[in-house]
Amino acid sequence: HPAILEEQALKMAADIISKGGKKRKKTFAPKGLMNKALESMLGRKVVFSQAKKMALKKSHGHYPAVLSALEVVQKTYAMSDRTKAMQIEKEGFCKVAGGEVSQNLINLFFMMEAVKKRNGVGTDEKGWKVEHMGVLGAGTMGGGIAYVAADKKVFVRLKDISTDAIAKGFEAARGIWDKKLKRRRMTKYELTEKMGRISGGVDYAGFGQLDVVVEAIVENMDIKKKVIAETVQHLKDDCVFATNTSSLSVTEMAEAHPNPENFLGMHFFSPVHKMPLVEVIRGPKTGDKATATVFNLAKKMGKTPVVVKDAPGFLVNRLLVPYMMEAAFYLQEGASIENVDRIFVKKFGMPMGPFRLMDSVGLDVCVKVSKIFKESLGARIELPEILLKLEKTDRLGEKNGKGFYKYAKGEKPEVDSSIYTALGLGSPTDPLNEEDIIGRAMYNMINEAALVLIEEQVVGSAGDLDLAMIMGTGFPPFRGGLLRWADQMGTETIANQLELYASKYGVRFKP
Repeated sequence: HPAILEEQALKMAADIISKGGKKRKKTFAPKGLMNKALESMLGRKVVFSQAKKMALKKSHGHYPAVLSALEVVQKTYAMSDRTKAMQIEKEGFCKVAGGEVSQNLINLFFMMEAVKKRNGVGTDEKGWKVEHMGVLGAGTMGGGIAYVAADKKVFVRLKDISTDAIAKGFEAARGIWDKKLKRRRMTKYELTEKMGRISGGVDYAGFGQLDVVVEAIVENMDIKKKVIAETVQHLKDDCVFATNTSSLSVTEMAEAHPNPENFLGMHFFSPVHKMPLVEVIRGPKTGDKATATVFNLAKKMGKTPVVVKDAPGFLVNRLLVPYMMEAAFYLQEGASIENVDRIFVKKFGMPMGPFRLMDSVGLDVCVKVSKIFKESLGARIELPEILLKLEKTDRLGEKNGKGFYKYAKGEKPEVDSSIYTALGLGSPTDPLNEEDIIGRAMYNMINEAALVLIEEQVVGSAGDLDLAMIMGTGFPPFRGGLLRWADQMGTETIANQLELYASKYGVRFKP
């Protein structure tokens, strides 16, 4: 208590002094000797060499400021002439401050700051305040949504068809907080308090007081429409209903809601607690108030929302599918999984390669979504033969430990070489060069981005598209975003290269 805080602090200090402040025993060389060793000419060389290796391992050399800062420290360490040392530091700073990477990252910072001041509709609409929300479907996704909401002081009611499912939702949320507790990022009291904000059941108890309901059930249009129609009977008239679908039509789903102006999409990315993007999908009848409510709720949950129009795959998945399909074509043409993923991670800067990404999403989901896209987009989406062969195997990716990679608990994923035989492929020969591997996939994404931005107007601006790609796919921030990178490459260069690819590989590359 504040009244006795000072008294207790002085008492603790006196106790420590009286006991002589028992020092811990050291099992390594005395500090003085260790410092002398490290500060010797040879020691310094080792320290800076290791520091550079660690920096390159994490950045792959894409962030020049890291290496520049290290270089400045190395040059000025123990330098007695402070004026000269400051001059070296100034030169190091100037070398990177005005560079392309610096400008891209500064631009990204301002894009993120702009989101904080927006409401998703461009008017003064504030939307409804959200203190209570419901989540339909208590699986991994539902549990993740419940976690991010409860973590930001929103009360959550989970509903599913069985108590076992509800328990899994609780476990999904609790598991994330437990990790924070183990890392001492929160206390037991905070964990108990946050878990207390989540409740659940198999009925609609408590749904009458909810401000927003997020549906996160199975990706089946008929089931979703049935659940929507049933749920709205238990909600207040101004409750906003959001679907977390990743591929189904929000417009069609809204037909099941008596007040479509209060219906829209709220697409979270998996894993929910790590991925910062939320696509706020506005249907043709969605009202400003509902859009602003969900946009502001996403910000309250610590997410970066981007408003998009209802269209096949919305925005991020629409651009990711051509990228993943092209990787499958590389495989058919003799490329190795290791080489393709290595090029996209180490050379281009993606957080993971396309094959690891497909495993992460789920190979069954990739096949299903690509077929939906084929039906919607026609010749612009060409399905590789191996994708259809993949469907006939038992490989699901990370969720069953078997995909393009093998997954074992506690071990680093390794490429499963048996997949080449399973897909009827020979041993990889890697006939493609790095330039074409990056170019075909990325220029195809840019091509699709031009369509969704300009022709179909799925997203409001190039900046919003770039922000969505960085936050939703991990597109390299140092490149500034997909379209900012396209501007730097030059649209004429990209169009000419697409023409060349179209003549060699087909109409999917037509610019």
